[in-house]
Amino acid sequence: MKFAFVIYGYFPYGGQQRDFLRVALACAERGHEIDVYTMKWQGETPPTLRVQIVDIRAWRNHARYERFVNTVQARIKQAPVDAVIGFNKMPGLDVYFAADPCFAERALKERAFYYRFTPRYRHFLRYEQAVFGAAAPTQALLLSPLQRQQFLQHYPQSGPRLHDVPPGIARDRQAPENAAQLRAQWRAEFGLDAGHLAVLQIGSGFVVKGVDRSLRALASLPPPVRKRVRYFLVGQDKPERFQRLARKLGVLEQCVFLNGRDDVPRFLLGADLLLHPAYSESAGYVLLEAVVAGLPVLTTDTCGYAFHVLQAGAGQVCESPFSQDDLNGRLLHMLTSSERLLWQRSGIDYGRREDLYSMPQRVAEMIEQFAQARAAGRGAA
Repeated sequence: MKFAFVIYGYFPYGGQQRDFLRVALACAERGHEIDVYTMKWQGETPPTLRVQIVDIRAWRNHARYERFVNTVQARIKQAPVDAVIGFNKMPGLDVYFAADPCFAERALKERAFYYRFTPRYRHFLRYEQAVFGAAAPTQALLLSPLQRQQFLQHYPQSGPRLHDVPPGIARDRQAPENAAQLRAQWRAEFGLDAGHLAVLQIGSGFVVKGVDRSLRALASLPPPVRKRVRYFLVGQDKPERFQRLARKLGVLEQCVFLNGRDDVPRFLLGADLLLHPAYSESAGYVLLEAVVAGLPVLTTDTCGYAFHVLQAGAGQVCESPFSQDDLNGRLLHMLTSSERLLWQRSGIDYGRREDLYSMPQRVAEMIEQFAQARAAGRGAA
C-alpha cells in the first residue's frame, strides 16, 4: 500500500519525532510506499522514505500550519494514497498518532480565560475537533490512559475510534551487563566522584518539561546536599532563560546545559536520579527509558507514562495539583534515601518482564488494518 505521513517538523531528539520515524520505517519494512510531508527536516533522510519539504511561510505559526495542511491535502488529492497518517492534529487524517496532549484540556487547565478568545485557540481547537469531534472519521492511537481519560472527557463520542498502543522504547535503553563500567566512564568524563549526586533531565521543550520546577527544587536542597548535586539538562531548546533563572537561584555553577545528543543511554546509566516534573506530557518515553536502565525517577502525574514508574516501583510521582514544596521534599528524600538500590533493581526487573518495546510494529499493523477497512468501505459504497 501507499501511505502519506504528515508531521509539521522533524528533528532527531523529540519524542514525537522519534515515534514518527520509527513507525514510518516499520511500515516501509513491511513493503509499503511512504511519502512524508513536512515543513522542516533535520538530520539524515532514510532511503526508504520519500520526504517532501513543503516550504510554507507566515507570520504566525497557526497560519503557517493551516497553509501547510491545505497544500498537503492538494498534493494528496493529485497523488492519492491508501491512508493519511498524522503526527499532529489536523483535518483530513485517516489515522492520528496521539503524540500531543489533549489541547482542550490544556487550554482549560493551563491558560487564562482570555486565551479562548484568540485566533490561536480557535485554530488548534478546530484542528483537534477535526480528529476527535463527533463527525470525524479519524482513528486515534493513544499512548496512555491519561490521554484516553482527557479525550473522552472533551470528546465523549470519539470512544470507538480510540485505540491504545504499547510503549515503544528502544531496547538499548536497558541496563547492559557492563553498566557499572559505563557508569564509571561517564562520571569520570564529567568530573564526578563517588560523593556527587547527578540529577538528569532529558527533553526538548524546556518550558513544558518543567525545567523551572527542577531548578527551584535544586535550589531548595539543604546546602550540604545541594553542594553534592550536579544537574544535567539534555535537550533541543533555547536554554538562556533557564540559565538566568539558575543564576538568580544561585545554582548555575551546578548546572550543565547540553544540546540533544545520541548517547542518552550513557547518561541514564551514569546519573543518580531522573527528574521530570513536566507540566503535561502525553507519554514521556524518557520515564520508561530511565526505569529500564535502573535510574530512579521523580516525575508528575500529568505525564502519561508516570503510572509505569509506580507500577514498576522505580521512583515517586507528584500528584496533582502540583506543589513545588511537594517536589522539593521528594527530591531531597530520593537523593538521600536508602531505597535507591530498590528503585534501581525494581526498574530493571520491570523492563525485563513487560512489553515496553513493540509500539512501531504494532502501530504498523494497525495502520494496515485501518487502510484495508477504508478500502473495503469505499468498495462497498
